[in-house]
Amino acid sequence: MADVMQTRLASPLAGLVGDRRVREMPRATRVSLRVKPAAVEAAGAALGVDLALGMNRATESGARTAIRLGPDEFLLLAPVADTWEAFEAALAAALTPRDYALADISHRQLGVSIEGPDCTAMLNALCPLDLDLAAFPVGMATRTLFGKADIVLWRTAETRFHIEVWRSFAPYLWGLLAAIGREYPD
Repeated sequence: MADVMQTRLASPLAGLVGDRRVREMPRATRVSLRVKPAAVEAAGAALGVDLALGMNRATESGARTAIRLGPDEFLLLAPVADTWEAFEAALAAALTPRDYALADISHRQLGVSIEGPDCTAMLNALCPLDLDLAAFPVGMATRTLFGKADIVLWRTAETRFHIEVWRSFAPYLWGLLAAIGREYPD
C-alpha cells in the first residue's frame, strides 16, 4: 500500500526541464478550512496560527502558513508531519462541528517557487493581476489564473512568489514558466 501511495504522489514534474528560477517545493500537508467568522479566532488559537488576518493575506507561524482566500476560507500549509488528523483533532477540541469544515487537499496540489529579479515579469506574462510591489505587496496572496491554470499566488518576498497549483496543471505551469524564462536570460 505504501508503494501505491508513493507512486500516486510522485511528482508530475519529475523529469521535466524547467527554468532555473523555478523549483518545486517540498511535499507538505495542505488543508482547506472553512470556518464561521465568529469562530475564526478560536480556530486560529487551536491551530496555532493567526487566522484573523486580512483578506488575501498570508501569515506564517512556525512551520505553518495560513492564506485567507475568502471571508470564511483558508488554505493551510504545514510540514508533512502535521497531518489532517492533527488539524481535525485540534479544531474538534475547540469548536463544534457546525463551526468549521476541513478537507485534506494534500494529494490535489503542489507548491512551486519562482524567484529572481525577473519573476514578477515572468508571472505577469500570463497572470492578469497587477503584480507591482505597490499593488501586490509581500504577504499578499490570492486565487488567480496563470494561463489556463487556476493557482493560488503568494508573494513571499520582493522577488519571490509561492504558487499552489493542482497536480494535473503542474506540468502545464512548469512548461509555460520555462518557455517564458527563455525571454529573460541572465
